[in-house]
Parts: sequence; C-alpha cells; structure tokens
Amino acid sequence: MAKQELWHGIPRKDIPWYPTVGADTCIGCTLCFATCGRSVYDMLDNLAVVVNPMNCMVGCSTCATVCPVQAIHFPDRSLVWKLEREHKIFKIVRQESEEKKAKLDAARARAAAEDAIAKLTTRARIEIAGQLSEKRCLTQLDELVQDRPFDLVNLRLEIPTVQGMRTNTPSRMTFEITSTEQEDIGGYLSEVRDWIRRNGWVLISEQHL
Repeated sequence: MAKQELWHGIPRKDIPWYPTVGADTCIGCTLCFATCGRSVYDMLDNLAVVVNPMNCMVGCSTCATVCPVQAIHFPDRSLVWKLEREHKIFKIVRQESEEKKAKLDAARARAAAEDAIAKLTTRARIEIAGQLSEKRCLTQLDELVQDRPFDLVNLRLEIPTVQGMRTNTPSRMTFEITSTEQEDIGGYLSEVRDWIRRNGWVLISEQHL
C-alpha cells in the first residue's frame, strides 16, 4: 500500500474522518472550499459538496470551525483517540518524528551553509591608478598569486598615450580577484591594498562581486 494512503500506519480508508455538509444550512459562502488545501470540497449549484472525503486530514476540522452557519460536521474526536489506542500508533509516530526532525535539521544545516557562503566575498573588482610600469606591475601581480588559492582575472591596463608609456604618465588598471577554492578573500584583499599603497598607487574602487 502506498505510503500516502496511510495515516501513521493505519489505512486511511479505515478511518471515517471527513466532513458532512448540511445542504439545508449551507449558504454557499465558499469559505470551506477556499480554506481547505486538500481539495475535499467542490461547489455545486452554489452549495459546498464533499467530493474527496479521504483527502481530509485526520483530526482537522478547520472548515467546520470557520463555517459561519455551522453547516459542516465531523465525527466526535473520540473516534481518532480510539484509533490511536487500538493501533498503538505512537511507536510509528516516534519514528516518523525522528525522520522528520532529521530532515529538518539537514535542511537547516543546508540553509545555514548556503547563508554562510552567500556572505563570503569570493570575488572582487579592483581599479587602481598611478605610474604603472607594465612589466613591474605584472611581475608583482604574479608574485601575489603564486602558490595561493587566488587568481587575478580580466586584467586590463589603460595607458593614455604611447609617449605617456615612455614617460610613465599615470595609467589605470582594473582586475578581478577570485578565490579558486570558493573561500573568503577578505584577508587577501588586505594584502592587495597594502601592495597598492607600497607602490604609491591610488585605489580608485573596490567592488565586491
């Protein structure tokens, strides 16, 4: 028997828990139809009709509670309590509860891990300006990433003129820092800032991506 046809180990067809609607009392307000999330009801000729009684959640009587004219009725709750005792369902319930808690704990752990990853800075775009000697700058950049879990990508050096290149006219450079192991680059960014200051360059912008 499929799991969805059981209620804590009891065949759902053996549990006579479902609503009945007094057609003479129902005013067709549709509140039960709109409230029930298990498609127990349909509206026919402007009256609520129970079309899927076994879809009803055992023990639920929300529709009867919200009915403004008390047109909906359920069996006495003692019927459910009697079934619980006769079928000794609590061993099954405890097992189901443990499985549910394990799933919830796993989901929470996943969410916490995803949240922690989302808060990490694993990529940033840096823009600097100054007398950037291409050879010296690239050599130092290579040293910055050597044997480190970081890389510098999308590097672009803008030199205003060819003559300016010979006379060390201030240039502009942009590059992106990325973690090759999806780790936070906050500490590494501090090293990059120190490198920029040591060379007397200007940090124009730092954008976390």
